[in-house]
Amino acid sequence: MQTAHCTCRQVRFDIHGPPRFRARCHCNICQRFNQGPFGDIVVFRAGDVDLPIAGAVDYQTYRAPPNVQRGVCSSCAQPVLERFESPLFPKLRFVPAALISLTELPEVSFDVFYEHRVADIDDGRPKYTGYIKSQVAFMRRVFFPHAV
Repeated sequence: MQTAHCTCRQVRFDIHGPPRFRARCHCNICQRFNQGPFGDIVVFRAGDVDLPIAGAVDYQTYRAPPNVQRGVCSSCAQPVLERFESPLFPKLRFVPAALISLTELPEVSFDVFYEHRVADIDDGRPKYTGYIKSQVAFMRRVFFPHAV
């Protein structure tokens, strides 16, 4: 078990299970939400992440349907947690990699929505462009976490 928290430490939550995988998303929403060139997220099953106390996180939906609720600390406005809940899919939690202990952090598995990148990343990881290819790559990893 580990505890994740934002910079101001007003939002804290426990993670009880292993990560499914880590990915970087370069879509415009992730760039805007993370105030950077991409979102670097670690994906967990919903049951493995305790939600922070009510009111500590302000959640917003950036795109319909509201499958992903993106949450920032209500004090420092730092991204802290995203909730993915969609019919027919497992419920997931996305935690910014920066909030997780470096000793526990898995390697990045792939990049999605790479056509929106701000700069090239030459790390040998798979890069997916386009909505369909990016979504398929992401969901494939959700259902088959050890797939290459």
